Amino acid sequence: MIRAVTILTENFADWETALVNATARGYYGFETRFATPNGTPVTSFGGMSVTPQLALEAIRLDELDLLIVCGGTIWQTDQAPDIAALLVAAHERKIVIAGICDGTRVLAQAGVLDKVRHTSNSAENLAATRYGGGAYYQDVPYAVADQRVVTAPGTAPVSFTAEILRALGIDDDNLKAYLAMHGAEHSKPA
Repeated sequence: MIRAVTILTENFADWETALVNATARGYYGFETRFATPNGTPVTSFGGMSVTPQLALEAIRLDELDLLIVCGGTIWQTDQAPDIAALLVAAHERKIVIAGICDGTRVLAQAGVLDKVRHTSNSAENLAATRYGGGAYYQDVPYAVADQRVVTAPGTAPVSFTAEILRALGIDDDNLKAYLAMHGAEHSKPA
């Protein structure tokens, strides 16, 4: 069973990681858990209250295959939890690391994006972190995966889901059908 932890903070962007967690748990049998600073309940941007299964401080990398950083407004403030050491250690262990929207800022600050192709909401969003990976930035509206690191702008939860699953070795007919189902919405005439 693949074990995943999604990091949530106060005012997290609830739509960004809902699809990947639902798909992974519901269709592929992943163990999905959620972690917050000190294990305290948080409220999403949309007003959804979440009581996590564990504290950030209790994440054990030897019990993990996938670590997701959900976006949210806190990542651009001094109230953001410092998870750089956790991300670096996870990357060194070849755990799949994924960040979406401002969750990519945290990966940049930790140095995880310094030598991998990646994306975000914009190049300027990451440049503000003073990271060293600007030459690897991809200005695209979909998720980018490279060396077991997956990044996406906040508007790309479908391709984010797909690239995470592919990074974990899942690229079956069910995933193709699922992606086609989500893409069908955009094929209707305007």
